[in-house]
Amino acid sequence: MRTFGKLVRASLFAAAIAAFASIVAADPTETDPDLAARDADYAAGKRAVEKKDWAQAARLFDRAQQRNPDNADLQTDLGFSYRNLKQYDLAFKHYRRAIELDPRSRSAHEYIGEAYLMTGDLASAERHLKALKEICLLPCEELKDLEHAIAEYRGDKSRP
Repeated sequence: MRTFGKLVRASLFAAAIAAFASIVAADPTETDPDLAARDADYAAGKRAVEKKDWAQAARLFDRAQQRNPDNADLQTDLGFSYRNLKQYDLAFKHYRRAIELDPRSRSAHEYIGEAYLMTGDLASAERHLKALKEICLLPCEELKDLEHAIAEYRGDKSRP
């Protein structure tokens, strides 16, 4: 009977570890980490991004956003795809929508800031850097990335 009790405790412990691992593995900035499991186009769009197939990613994310128009992560991903296609008007449209849906979206603020730099609008990029400084109470990757992009844009190699 003692062996059975040990097995039960070990099984419960293993289940708890597995549940915790799935929580840790999820992207903490995603507002809906299960969307890829529920929407095949969104999942395929993520795979297209990994392959840097921006046209395919934009097409798939656009289809997914027709079903999920109020998902900030999806809007950010769609903006990112259009930005990489150099379709900046569409990129800005989707980044703005992402920020409207989730004003604290770190990735949307980082990516729109970088897109502003690509179009020569340093002042707007700096506004999103300021927003990230308010959002990231502790240093976050998105803040560091946008700081670095702005420093590079300015030609300041001594900054982050």
